Amino acid sequence: MSNENRMATEPIGRLLLQMSLPPLFSMFLQYSYNLADSAFVARLSEDALTAVSFSFPLTTLMNAVSIWIGVGVNILISGYLGQKKQEKANDTVTLGLLLSFAVGAAINLAAFLILPAYFKAFTSDASIYSLSIAYMSVCAFMQVPNMVHIAIQKMIQATGNMIGPMWFQIAGVVFNFIFDPLLIFGIGPFPTMGIRGAAVATVGGYTLSMLLAFAMLLCTKQKIRIRIKGFCWEWTAVRRVFALGLPSFIMNALSAFMVTIVNLFLAAYSATAIAFFGAYFKVQQLIVMTVNGLIQGCLPIMRFSYGAGNSRRLNLAFRDGTLLVVWMMALGTAAIAVFPAQILGLFTASAEMQEYGVTAMRIMAVGYVFCGLSTMVSTYLQATEQVFVSMLLQMMRQFALLVPVMWLLERQLGIIGIWLSFPVAEVTTFLAAVLLMRRFQKKQRSLHPAEA
Repeated sequence: MSNENRMATEPIGRLLLQMSLPPLFSMFLQYSYNLADSAFVARLSEDALTAVSFSFPLTTLMNAVSIWIGVGVNILISGYLGQKKQEKANDTVTLGLLLSFAVGAAINLAAFLILPAYFKAFTSDASIYSLSIAYMSVCAFMQVPNMVHIAIQKMIQATGNMIGPMWFQIAGVVFNFIFDPLLIFGIGPFPTMGIRGAAVATVGGYTLSMLLAFAMLLCTKQKIRIRIKGFCWEWTAVRRVFALGLPSFIMNALSAFMVTIVNLFLAAYSATAIAFFGAYFKVQQLIVMTVNGLIQGCLPIMRFSYGAGNSRRLNLAFRDGTLLVVWMMALGTAAIAVFPAQILGLFTASAEMQEYGVTAMRIMAVGYVFCGLSTMVSTYLQATEQVFVSMLLQMMRQFALLVPVMWLLERQLGIIGIWLSFPVAEVTTFLAAVLLMRRFQKKQRSLHPAEA
């Protein structure tokens, strides 16, 4: 059965699982990196955890650039393969690899240049500053292998192979989990490297993923390959890669800017508050981004159904996907609400961190289900070519609405206001999402009354 027939005829529930499980698992692995680093680093000291928390927006932004290039290449290759332009697809493979190396090296250099000023903006504590520099001066080297392995992952996924790329991601995560404690604490023959050891393990994991990705691309049978003979660098193609991947970059970069602003708010309270939020956010991202992997699987089904004019399957995919998202987000909320102290224990939380951290986690977790619902609506609008509105909703919940609400509530309630701003922003964004979706569906019914 062809992929088109499967997308058109496969029962929606089964199709959702087939399309969603690989990206769900992939996102879970991707965000396990940061969680593992923070959990092991916290055993060194709270200052070390604070340093990693300060570094998180930078590594998130670096990862967003990697996804930007990867998604742009993915869309371009998919289009060429659909048009049966094999040579153009192969040219894009070569272009994507060269672009990944070049942009990765530029980001690496830029990171070195901004690190001193960036960390001085957040702390005057000499210990935290030196730990932050020690960590990020090594982590900066992750950018080239990260960009290249994500680019190859997206290239292979563009051919319909969703399973293969998971294996080199699994290898990188396993490497990181094994070598984090060995290099941080100097177990066995390994030197005691402290916080630098966590960074070396992270860079090593990405490097292993890149090498295995190259091996898969070069040494296994794939529908695309590197084209050297006859390849010509085209600036038009470069611009298309950046343009096509821009929405994905914006969505991923927003969390980096949001964490930076929250850290600025928390800096007025204590380094412990920053360390707590850094630890919590790793857990939150693991939950939310894993669910976003599920949503990524819903998108092509809804997009295909909309393109085919099949509103019934479009709405079924949205309904069934939403039910799965709500169930997963509710499970994440329950885990945070019931086990906040145990989760903080993974990060060797001090008594002070536990004292307000438990309450803060329970408050912020209230917004998870609403986050999932608004993200599903945003994805539905993206699938139905309402891209600007889709991006607007994501900007509201992570930046445009969250920041002013945080400012207002913090002035009235202190640090509790910072935690409350998250569910307030999520609920408000959800209400806006419902209104925008109903407006769009009403417009569609007026344009196509026969389908109503």
